[in-house]
This record gives sequence, C-alpha cells and structure tokens, in this order.
Amino acid sequence: MSDLQQTTASSPPRRRDSVRAEVDESLRADVRTLGGLLGRVLNASEPGLLDDVERLRALTISAYENDDQQPFEEAEAVVEGFTPERAEQVARAFTAYFHLVNLAEEQHRIRRLRDRDLPGRAETRSDTFAGAITQLENEVGAEETARRIAALRFHPVLTAHPTEARRPAISGAIRRIAELLTERDDPRLGYAAGLENERRLLEEIDTLWRTSPLRAQKPTPVDEVRTAMNVFDTSLFQVVPRVYRALDDWLLGADAGRAPAQAPAFVRYGSWIGADRDGNPFVTAKVTRQAAAIASEHVLLGYEHAATRIGRTLTISAEDAPPSAALLDLWTRQRALAGFAADELEQRSHTEPHRRALLFVTRRIIATRSRDADLAYDGPEELLAELRLIQSSLREGGAERAASGELQHLIWQVETFGFHLADLEVRQHSKVHRQVLEELRSGAARSELADEVLEVFHTISALQKRFGLDAARRYIVSFTQSSEDLANVYELAKRALGSAEAAPVLDVIPLFETFADLNNSVDILSGLIELEPVKARLAATGRRLEVMLGYSDSSKDVGPVSATLALYSAQSRIAQWARSNDIELTLFHGRGGALGRGGGPANEAVLAQPPHSVEGRFKLTEQGEVIFAQYGDQTIAARHLEQMASATLLAEAPSNQERNEQASVAFAPLADRLDETSRARFFELVKADGFAQWFGRVTPQEEVGLLALGSRPARRGLSLESLEDLRAIPWVFAWSQARVNLTGWFGLGTALASIGDPELLHRAYTEWPLFGTMIDNVEMSLAKTDERLARRYLALDGRPDLAQLVLDEMALTREQVLLTSQHSELLEGRAVLQRAVQLRSPYVDALSLLQLRALREIRATGSADAEDRPHRLMLLAVNGVAAGLQNTG
Repeated sequence: MSDLQQTTASSPPRRRDSVRAEVDESLRADVRTLGGLLGRVLNASEPGLLDDVERLRALTISAYENDDQQPFEEAEAVVEGFTPERAEQVARAFTAYFHLVNLAEEQHRIRRLRDRDLPGRAETRSDTFAGAITQLENEVGAEETARRIAALRFHPVLTAHPTEARRPAISGAIRRIAELLTERDDPRLGYAAGLENERRLLEEIDTLWRTSPLRAQKPTPVDEVRTAMNVFDTSLFQVVPRVYRALDDWLLGADAGRAPAQAPAFVRYGSWIGADRDGNPFVTAKVTRQAAAIASEHVLLGYEHAATRIGRTLTISAEDAPPSAALLDLWTRQRALAGFAADELEQRSHTEPHRRALLFVTRRIIATRSRDADLAYDGPEELLAELRLIQSSLREGGAERAASGELQHLIWQVETFGFHLADLEVRQHSKVHRQVLEELRSGAARSELADEVLEVFHTISALQKRFGLDAARRYIVSFTQSSEDLANVYELAKRALGSAEAAPVLDVIPLFETFADLNNSVDILSGLIELEPVKARLAATGRRLEVMLGYSDSSKDVGPVSATLALYSAQSRIAQWARSNDIELTLFHGRGGALGRGGGPANEAVLAQPPHSVEGRFKLTEQGEVIFAQYGDQTIAARHLEQMASATLLAEAPSNQERNEQASVAFAPLADRLDETSRARFFELVKADGFAQWFGRVTPQEEVGLLALGSRPARRGLSLESLEDLRAIPWVFAWSQARVNLTGWFGLGTALASIGDPELLHRAYTEWPLFGTMIDNVEMSLAKTDERLARRYLALDGRPDLAQLVLDEMALTREQVLLTSQHSELLEGRAVLQRAVQLRSPYVDALSLLQLRALREIRATGSADAEDRPHRLMLLAVNGVAAGLQNTG
C-alpha cells in the first residue's frame, strides 16, 4: 500500500496535503516502509488485490480532500462491484494498514517523549514531576509540597469492558513488528543487519495479513485475566519503579541513587477483571478465585526473578560492607527455617552476607508461590521487612548505592503490588441484591442465583485470608439508589458467613450512574455513614470512604452535556459533604476510552475537577483498548503515570482551585441553561417513538453483539424495546461505527445556540476548565464524524425525521463549537491529533463503505446468520473502523 507522503493534484479544503507535509520525516519514513512492505505482501498474496485497494484508496482520498460527491459515489460503486471474497480481502488489507500506521505513530510518540526528556525541558511543563513540584513549591512552599507528595495516590482500575476489538494474536504480531521497527532506529544497524531486519518485517507483516482478525469465539473471563497479565509482565512491573525513580531523582537532586528514597510508592492497581459480575453471568465466585490466583502467581514470579537477579549481582564482601547485627540475626532466623538451603548459600557466598540473605529471600518467595507453609511468607509486610533490613545493613556498611539501586526498585514493587498484584473489586447490580434478599427472607428454597451471590462473600473471605485485606475488600454496588442498597450487601455477607463477626471486611462503594442518582448522592451517603458496619470501617480506616461515579450510563441517560455538568455538580456537593463530615474522600471515576463514556485526555480532566474533590487522590477505570494504549509500551506507560500523578498533585494547587471555583460561580447560570436545553434536545431524540428500534437498524448495534470482543453480554436484557437494558459500551461503539459519534456531542449545538452570546461562550471556553475540556473533546469527536457516511447509515431505516434531527444537530454543533473556540477548523489547537485524524479519515471512509455494503445486504435479507458472508464482511469492517478511529466503546 502507498504511504502518507503521496501527493494529490488538488488543494483541498481539509488541507490534507499541507498536513501531510507537516508530518515528521521519521514518522513518514516508518509509514512509507511499513506501507510498502504491506503492499508487497498483498501483491504476492492475491492477484489484483493491491490494484483494487489502491483504486478505492485513491477515490476516498479524492472525495475527502475535495469534499466532492463524484469520487465518493465512484468509491461506492467500486465497493459494490467487489465480489464477496474481494470485499473481505480489501477490508482486511485496510485494517492491516491501520494496525501498521497505529504502530508507526506509537513509535513516533516514543521518540518524541525521549526527545522531550532533555535537561531543562521538564521544569517548564506542568505535566511532569519537575514542573508540577516546582509550581507547587512556589504556591504552597517546600514543606507542604513534601507532605502532599507523601500522601499522593493514583489508583487505576483495569476493567474487561469489551472494547478491545483486535485479537491477542494480532496484538502479538504488532508487538513483534514494533520491536523490529525499534531496531531500525538504532544508528549502529549495519547494511547486512538492515537487510535481515527487512526480511523479518516482511515475515511478520505477512503473518499479520494471514492471521484472521476475527476471534473464533468470545473470550472467557479467565482469558481476559490472562490477557491483562501480559500487560503486567511486559510493562507494568518494570515501569512502576521506573516512574518512582524519576520522581525520586528530582526530589533528591545530587543525592539521587545514594540517599534514602523519598518518593512514595504512590500507585495502586485495582482490577474488575474476573470480579465484575454486573450483567455478566460468566463471572462466578470460582472465576474470581481463579483471577486472584493467576494475578498472585504472576506478581510472585516477578519478585522471584527480580530478587534472583539482584541477589546474584550483590557481590559485596563483608570486608567492604560489614553486615549489621540485624542482618546477622536475620541470617540466623533464615538458617533455622531451612538449614540445608542456608548451608548451600553460605558455601557459595561465604564472604557475601547481603547476597546470601537476599537469595534466601528468593527461596521464601518461591515457597510462597508454591504454598510451602514451612518457608512461605505470611504476607507482603514480612517480605518488605526483610528487604528493608538488608537495605539498611547495606547503608550502614557504606554500600549506599547498592542499597538505593535495584533493591529499592524491588521494595517499591512489593509496596505497590503486594502478593495480590491488583485489588480485586467485586461489582454487582443493586437489583440482584434486592432480589436475593427477598428470596432469603421469604424462606423459600435457595435459587442458583442466591447460592452464587452468597458464595461470592465466601470467596472474598478466602482471598483476604490468603493474600491480605487489600486483595479483595471493595464491593461496588451498581445503580445505587438508596442507602438500603448498600446495607443489603452487609446483610448478605452476614447471611453467607453466619454472623457479622465471621463476615469478610468490606468497603461497600456506591456507584451513582443515573441523573437522578447523582442528584440524590449526598442524601444516600448521609444514610450510608449511619450504618453500623460503615461506622466501624470509618473508625478503623481514619474515616476513609470511596464513592464511584458512572460516566457511561449518565451520558446515555441525559446526554453528554447534562451528564458532564451533573457529574461536576455531584462531585462538588459530595466533596463539600465529605469535608463537613470529616471524611477522607476518594472519588472513583468510571471513565471510558470513548468521549461518550467520559474519555478524552485524563490528565486534563483531573485539573478540571471541583475544588477539594481530588486532594492528592485520583482513582479511575482504565477500560478495554485504553489498557493497551496506555500501558502496552513501557515508555508510554511511564509517561501516562507521570502525567496523571502530576495532574493529581496540581489539582489542589491554590491557583487551580481558585480558577475552578471562580469559574463555577461565574458561569453557573450558563451551566444551568446548557443543562436544560441540551437535555431537552437529547430527549427529543431518544424519547421519540420507535427510537430504540431505529437505532438498532441504522447502526451495527446488533452486529456488534456478534463480535467476540469480551465475555460480557452487550445487554442486560434481551430486547431493544428501550435503551435502558442496553449497555453504554455498545451504545457508544455503534454510533462511532456509523461515523456519527452522537454520544460525544448530541445536544451541545442546540445548547450553545440558545445562549446567543459567542463572546460569553468563548470567555467560558478560556476561563472555565470544565467547559474548555468539554469543547475540546467535542471537537475531537466531531472530527471523527463524516456527514456523507452518516447520511447513508441514518437512511438504512425509514425514519427521515429522526435522521434529519441528528444531521441538523451535527451541523449546528460543529458551527457552534467553532464559534465558541474561535477556531477556523476542528482541532486547530491540537495539531498532532488534527494531522492524525485528517490523514486517517479517507482510509476509514473506505472501510465504512464496505461496512455499509454489508449492512444493506443484512437489512435487505433479514439474515441473522453470523457465519454468512455479509455478516463476516460487517465484522471485518467493524475491526478496521475501530483500528482506524483508535477507539471503540
């Protein structure tokens, strides 16, 4: 396939040609290389395939650049003229191309991150440790800044929401290609090695092309757990101490690597994978136990390998670093545990006391993993105590750098991951609890559902005993509507274990998802802290409490604008309530990757939070494809963690608090008007007669359910008579596939137009962080829409009234957003993103035309056979569009 450098004859309104010229040469070279190699693979694979791909590509580029109907209609005709087999091949070719372009852009991002990491640059950017700490020290002083750093906590929670559209086999091929692309950057690569690199790239690209992009079957929850473990093994375990080291180096300055560490282990990972049973019948108590066991196995293996590696290199003699009395006592205790192992280590490291002590620690880690009770650690604190003792002895003996080096990394890892890796968080719907309790109170025979719900509490208890309290103490109640919904969890735990005393320790977390529940949140929380089990937990934890906010369903409930404003208002009121009740609050943000689910740049969202709602603690979900985008590469993962931690520190900087507080007061009337008018417009659409059925026919919503993305069903119920039972994920996914992206912007155009004051709106855009972030995110969402394609999707069902309503709002929103931002075109202020969208869009258009062909045939024939040719083409195109847009649900 051709590359991003190709030129066209015209000078289009969308400026794709000038944008292409601005693309960095190293990125252009990578795309040129990968695209050329893919073209060779296609040419050798199927006669005429490359010609067909190029013909369609040229037409969609011409149509996009000139906004011209003729080449667009010609492209449609080309797609309709393909044989079914050729249509599938072309869809796969464009999808493979997107995977390679995504990879090239990722590699370029890594290069840019490395270029930025030069002396003197970090201090000038607030999204770095250096910049954030410098700003904080200027505003609150060094002592208060140090206190805030010590209390810092960033808590990502990995979830298995079905939004990762590509197969693990495809991801594996892409990773291998990434390694080869990185190898090409090495200036020491010679001519012969370069030829070998190209040969291997061709081999891997050929494998990528010949690997079916569709999963044969849906992954199980255990499959999802193992997929997440791959990210931990290849990235997170190594990245976390690297991030702490970057902070520590800045804090210690010239003493870095020698003085005791000052950087706290501020990251904690949570996981819903294998524990979130809301609407997922495949997540059982047995699965949750498996998930915990798998995670523990991986983290203990990580410790084993790290401790072995460090121990083997800790060849410091007793003469050069005399062991402390405490280290000698430790060795005596170790010898008492396993004399034979101690003798063996002493024989090999007779004059190296620190080495033999650490290698014995390795033996105990192995015993912990294999559950050898005689030698196993009781918990991570016992392991940490021994590691710190070895570290202290090294420091006392003068080996300060050995004490502060890799051994400190291992200590940070154990502090972060414990023996459980990530805190498993159980989630269940409030109505399930009510249903089971009604059954139990009636005295009727217990149903399978009741048995399963009660068994979960036995599982939580078992996990706490095996891995520690933090392994599984959080229990999230979806659709919390009253404090009784939270009390029900404690009653169920008591019934499951026989008494309140025998029940596991639980922190029951309300999840407020609907507009009404967000508005009632403070009253519900006031009832929560009056519950006796909650009073006991508040006393035990220093009055710590978590509250979760749902971005997905609130947006589906009242539209994106009202949801954004309602969430902000709820956070502000909850934060004020917490301060008045002496509660140390952590707000848990159920954000997704797509804009309709609270997506967008997360660090910007942190800085736009209400005053006192962060206070050094930020917790959010990392969902679906976001996990791999943020954590799949170590350099990108480190940057993400640094950005989020820096934003969490700066959220409560006096200047940021003052800005948010003043803006929320100054623009409160504007917020009320935007809320009222956008919600009315949203309801005009979604509450129209027959809307749910129309939505199901004009988008590939039904077909998305056939794609083997994740283990959880796309709906809580079986019908599409209403949107209430449809999960927010396919709701967002389907609209993005139809190139409408309705969930990210619908209602905003009407709301902005109702204000009738562009200058006021622009002032709000520049002075009100919440509003500015929302406008920027809507620009991104609109940039990925396409009106011509949207018209064709919306015409798939005979409701021109609803189709026109959507199209009118799309046009109005685009007009009003540009007036508000005072940009001449979408994403004018975000050049890198603008270039990426404009360069990709024609290729996505080609896949959308293939998808439309399949949808029309499916709608015309009424076929429900997931194995037939139209459905297969549909699912291939869904994969490709997801890869091209770089987000799904």
